[in-house]
Amino acid sequence: MSLPLMIFAAGKGTRMAPLTDTVPKPLIPVAGRTLLDRALDLGRAAGVGPVVVNIHHLGHQVRDHIGAQAAISDETDLLLDTGGGLRKALPLLGAGPVITMNPDVIWTGPNPIRALLAGWREDMDALLMLVPIARTHGRQGGGDFSLGPDNHLIRKGDLVYGGAQIIRPDRLEEIPETVFSLNLLWDRLIAEGRAFGLIHAGAWCDVGRPDCIPLAEELLGG
Repeated sequence: MSLPLMIFAAGKGTRMAPLTDTVPKPLIPVAGRTLLDRALDLGRAAGVGPVVVNIHHLGHQVRDHIGAQAAISDETDLLLDTGGGLRKALPLLGAGPVITMNPDVIWTGPNPIRALLAGWREDMDALLMLVPIARTHGRQGGGDFSLGPDNHLIRKGDLVYGGAQIIRPDRLEEIPETVFSLNLLWDRLIAEGRAFGLIHAGAWCDVGRPDCIPLAEELLGG
């Protein structure tokens, strides 16, 4: 099964300052390869397509870097957050379920996109890739979720959302706000028993701050 991929590259990168004063966070290198390229690599290896990348802060740099590898959803004038950003990109992604990915993380172990595709079922509206907090690096704060029977998603717990998921975006049209987080849609799907979780078998590193870069490079083996 192949699905379209949306990579969220439009954030301001505030936590990564001062590196993001001149370079957008997705183009910061970790072990010699940019975060965005690493996300694209995972998508390519999983056979996804088409691929869409949204842009905002220093977006021209991301656009130039991407070239013909992906379509661009331009949020230069207004940053829309994850929910609004995904909704704006839907004409480029097509109908049906969509994979979304945050590029500012490092994964080890199985390809998370491949695992999501293998775990996806037609009775799901969302399938989130989760990491036990003990296997995270650079994480500040506690967990996000736990899992109930049949891996139904439950708010609060020691599982961290890893920044990769498959989601049906149809119901984004029900949300009146222009700028909003996908958390609004998740809450509706959780309440209806339509959101599920999958636990990543490897390790994971948040690369949202400068001090996380050496942690990620150590995780990758230098």
